Amino acid sequence: MSKRHVRAMLRKIASGERVRITKRTGSVRSLARLAFVAEQFGYAYADAGLGGFKSAELVLELVPDPRPEAQARATRNRASYPNAGDGVSLPPPVAEEIALLEARISFDLASQFTPKQRVALGVPLMTALAAAPCIRFGVHSTVALVAGLLWAVFMACVPIGLAHTRRKRARYAAVLEAAGLTPVTDMLGRLRYVSPGDRRPVLGNPSA
Repeated sequence: MSKRHVRAMLRKIASGERVRITKRTGSVRSLARLAFVAEQFGYAYADAGLGGFKSAELVLELVPDPRPEAQARATRNRASYPNAGDGVSLPPPVAEEIALLEARISFDLASQFTPKQRVALGVPLMTALAAAPCIRFGVHSTVALVAGLLWAVFMACVPIGLAHTRRKRARYAAVLEAAGLTPVTDMLGRLRYVSPGDRRPVLGNPSA
């Protein structure tokens, strides 16, 4: 989490509108830390996903949190940390809260695409990668054999990747349920987890 990203996020938060943060580099942990800071100033984590060209960007969605406890916390922190806009003078991090946000973000990233969508997106890409030797060196028997072997290896990786994603979702779901979060279905039909007692509609993020 860089000072530049924190400063940019806090400027957007000042607008009172839904905020979308895009990072070309970084980690889920860095998104969780940004979301934690946002929660200290009256916002709440809404969604996360992959976006941009070839889904190479991390996208974080934040929304204003109208709950009285959230607004009271924001008022206290604005008074206690008037220089937060510098990206440094911030409320101290709380490891447990950041870890829970990290689990929510990780679950949402793993749930962004259905298995059918993952296959539909992955197979053409893997086919193109397997065909790369033919494009580079021309089509002849040796190159065609290499391309065929690559394609077979890539296709064998598809079910392995799907199984890995299922295990990740199950692992993060267990963490979230153990923390008392409630499973809900958003307006896009995706399974999400929200804090206990949070009655705000889970709209989903079609752009992520």
